[in-house]
Amino acid sequence: MAGVPYRRHFARLTRVPALGGVIERMLFEGDDLMILPRESVITVGEDVAATEDEFVLPARVVEHFIERAGFRWIMNTCICRQSMKCSDYPIDLGCMFLGEAARDINSKLGREVTREEALQHLKRSREAGLFQLVGRNKLDSVWLKVKPGNRLLTVCNCCTCCCLWRILPVVSGSISSKLTRMPGVRVEVSDRCVGCGTCVKEAGCLAEAISLAGSRAVIGPDCKGCGRCAEICPESAIEVSINDSDFIRRSIERISANVDVS
Repeated sequence: MAGVPYRRHFARLTRVPALGGVIERMLFEGDDLMILPRESVITVGEDVAATEDEFVLPARVVEHFIERAGFRWIMNTCICRQSMKCSDYPIDLGCMFLGEAARDINSKLGREVTREEALQHLKRSREAGLFQLVGRNKLDSVWLKVKPGNRLLTVCNCCTCCCLWRILPVVSGSISSKLTRMPGVRVEVSDRCVGCGTCVKEAGCLAEAISLAGSRAVIGPDCKGCGRCAEICPESAIEVSINDSDFIRRSIERISANVDVS
């Protein structure tokens, strides 16, 4: 993955007729990924019930698959942050892979972990300010040289500055559509917005889906719901909310339809 710094140059090739289709079939066919926003920026609707024993929060989706996985693997480093020489987020918090296909990953890249170690890795990643990108990702099965792809669940611990998916604004529409926001997540700009532009200049939106229109920030249709803009807004004017009581179940069912981790 030494090509991470040149990801956008490569991504632009997917817009070339014929060539783009070949690249998509080779590296992105069958992909279905979603971004899980961090709890610190989410407002949960009153109709979304929660108890002390079951916190209805995005991380529960990953916890579900960690609990049920027959095999759990953690990378020694985040190859994206390592390639980009990131100084803002921990490089040692690498991707997690769940499922039987992960057994064949090169032992030099990481290690098998227990359920408890996997849950702790998830906790550390979220405490470090990272968000999770979860689902089936053919590119991982290709570069890791493992198969079948439907037995490998990718759990990336992402930052907006280094994530491979910063290709979103320049990659083909059919590929960018494979990465979506979590079911039930809404991102809206409130009347508290003063048009300072911090969200545009400093949030590092993966999809470049936020802009200024006059004196107000505007969220575009390409927003993937990571919530970074809400986290960085000095006026707390951007709101990330979940008002779907079934968002955990819907997320799990969607991922399970594409990947079997048992």
